[in-house]
Amino acid sequence: MYKRILVPVDGSYLTERAMLASIDLARQLGASITGFVAEPVMPPPSGPRPRAWLEEEAREHDAITEAHARQVLTTFESKAKRAGVPFEGLFEQVPRVDRAIIEKAESAGCDLIVMVTHGRGAFGEFLFGSQTKAVLASSRLPLLVLH
Repeated sequence: MYKRILVPVDGSYLTERAMLASIDLARQLGASITGFVAEPVMPPPSGPRPRAWLEEEAREHDAITEAHARQVLTTFESKAKRAGVPFEGLFEQVPRVDRAIIEKAESAGCDLIVMVTHGRGAFGEFLFGSQTKAVLASSRLPLLVLH
């Protein structure tokens, strides 16, 4: 049925739930997992700064986000390998996380996306947005939402 599952993770407190549930599902289905960390690109500066400072801030942002993504994906990979589930970890800095999730699922040949939602409700979504809801609205692939 499903052979390749994309699992976007961000390192938040819900990441563990996404990892464990998707590994269990993949093991049952005989599927592989593509773990994906999509970090937002560095926001534009809030005021004028010398070019050298901006370049240094960009390098620091890139290093921090890459280190964070590597840590999250290494943890995910370790759990998947212990369960005997094939795993590939991917990381990108992107302007829109929801679009990146859909594009990565399609380009990686995934046939299912598994995401965890914070379940903030209408007011929380108004304040913080919902990546899961945005993916659900735009993706042609099946989406399994964990709460």
